[in-house]
Amino acid sequence: MGKIRVATLGSEQEEKLRTKQKVKREEKKKRVGAEKVHLPGMKGGQRVKSIGSDEEEIEKLAKLAQEVEKDQAEGIKIAEKKEKPKKAIKRVRSKKYKEAQMKIDYQKAYSIADALPLLRQISLTLFDGTVELHINTIAKGLRGTTSLPHGTGKKVTVAIADNETIEKILEKVSKGKIDFDALVAHPSVMGKLATVAKYLGPKGLMPNPKTGTISPEPEKVAKKLEAGSINWKTESDFPIVHQVIGKLSFKDKQLEENFQALVKSIGEIKIKNITLKSTMSPGIKIKVS
Repeated sequence: MGKIRVATLGSEQEEKLRTKQKVKREEKKKRVGAEKVHLPGMKGGQRVKSIGSDEEEIEKLAKLAQEVEKDQAEGIKIAEKKEKPKKAIKRVRSKKYKEAQMKIDYQKAYSIADALPLLRQISLTLFDGTVELHINTIAKGLRGTTSLPHGTGKKVTVAIADNETIEKILEKVSKGKIDFDALVAHPSVMGKLATVAKYLGPKGLMPNPKTGTISPEPEKVAKKLEAGSINWKTESDFPIVHQVIGKLSFKDKQLEENFQALVKSIGEIKIKNITLKSTMSPGIKIKVS
């Protein structure tokens, strides 16, 4: 049998025993008897929070639970981050460019014969600048081929893809090495060229029957391209044709003849307006007819 504790009722010894037992119960509460509070709005085990017997802590958690319930009822509004609008960068033109602009009458459309001498006056480059036409058409998706009588002033490198050269071309192109300005192909190798279309297509170099670059006689086509034959087309998303028609070192008559050849190929009826410019110069409006 265990030990029997005897205490006289109402004695000092009994009082001490009760006090001791009370202290033990309180310590046990703190150590083991943790209450669990369920917090609304939390998932699974997250809703259960163990706390001590401290009343202040219980009150804090009760307030937290009330706040969570309130947020759920009203809906928590998350402030969206507003992106700061990008400041438009103002293009600052040089003094020479502004002086060149002052020589142009922007209310006027010039004839090509009058525009070419003016273009030389407003040229800003110290090198042989490129002469360009920017043509707005009535629709996008237009394309064609024409021969500029005096070429573009740039040496055109034309590659020929046939049964003898196809493997070498495929090897170069698949490595991203494109060392030609135009590619003419024999119909028999078009199936193989399709494997590198992802490299040639974006650069406008994929042979196409519409541009005449697929031919059973690719050597003849290559000679025409080297002599000044060009393929023009509108941009994929906009009805605009950008085309080089020569260099500033060309004579006015040569540039005018190249201009007329391109306009004739596109068709005056399909043209809305034309802008003539050279490298880094302001643009000059040109009469369509």
